[in-house]
Amino acid sequence: MQMKFVKMAVLATSLFVQTGLALANASNAEKALYPVSPLLVTKGVDSVYPSVAGDFMVFSTAKGDQYRVERVSKHSPDAASRSIKPMIVRETIRFGVAVKDGSVGYVSNRSGPISAWVWLGNGESHAAIGHNGSFSGNIPPFHLNASSDGSVWCYDSTLQKLRRNMMLNEFTTQTNSELLGQSWRAYDSDSFRHKMSYKATETGNENDFSAPVLYVFNRQTSQLNMIPNAFGGTLSPDGRKIVFVRQTRGNYDLWMQTIDGEELVQLTDSKFADFEPQFSPDGRKLLFVSNRAYAGAVTKSSVYMMDLENYKIKRLTNAKAAVDGSPAWLDDHRIVFHSNRSLKNPQGKTISQWNLWQLKM
Repeated sequence: MQMKFVKMAVLATSLFVQTGLALANASNAEKALYPVSPLLVTKGVDSVYPSVAGDFMVFSTAKGDQYRVERVSKHSPDAASRSIKPMIVRETIRFGVAVKDGSVGYVSNRSGPISAWVWLGNGESHAAIGHNGSFSGNIPPFHLNASSDGSVWCYDSTLQKLRRNMMLNEFTTQTNSELLGQSWRAYDSDSFRHKMSYKATETGNENDFSAPVLYVFNRQTSQLNMIPNAFGGTLSPDGRKIVFVRQTRGNYDLWMQTIDGEELVQLTDSKFADFEPQFSPDGRKLLFVSNRAYAGAVTKSSVYMMDLENYKIKRLTNAKAAVDGSPAWLDDHRIVFHSNRSLKNPQGKTISQWNLWQLKM
């Protein structure tokens, strides 16, 4: 009887310890650095790549094989939206960009391969961005972005014919849902593989594709600049500086310079990947995404913030396995980003759908 009691006591102690460890691990996994919550969830619709300027938020959506761009009020994003809808059969509209006057930039395949346009915010007028082949088909634009007033625009493209054709096909038909929220991998030699085959983005992993180029177009002067080995650009609010991603032997870092090519500075130097930068409205801080905390794992990433006055970096999100991407500033204390986090267990699990989330600092 005594032996039986001892065994039961040992078993109870063991269960207590195991339960305590499980609770401790769960607590550690679910403790967010800053409060996060869903901002916009639409059943059956993937919402990705939010862009904010003035009182407006713009984002891209995917439902089956239909791709659109939506504009909403950043103060009430779940209220009525303005959709940039297809004008022709099988038209795809992606890479939505907010401008503070309510205009919306986007990329479409309605004329030629793909070209960049801006809906002027009222009525039905759509203006082409650029001329002479740039932003109009001959140089297919990807990852469109703009200064907050819409005076300066940027996009990237590839000069490699094989990859160009592949990217044009991927623009209209996204075969992998993971890549819908990971468009920064467009120029990586493994971007078309399923997630279980992804290689880590670590220094030393060679890329079979040629480096892309970044184009900067000033609508006021019609000057078009090209930056070699650069993509994923973001422009400062005044349109004077640009931060972009440069990939070297598997490593992705952030660089900054003036749009005229002066004052080139390397902002990050991680052996893994830093990407999707976004200036704060005052131009003093920079949001970006990185998988540095996950040893370069492609299907895991967090949001970070850099102070551009002292280059100090602060981590903002730390979900266990999620892809947190494309952060943008809603205001001085709130950040919007897309993620495949679980709505019920946002720190511990992921789902197949992309939604917009907010972070409060």
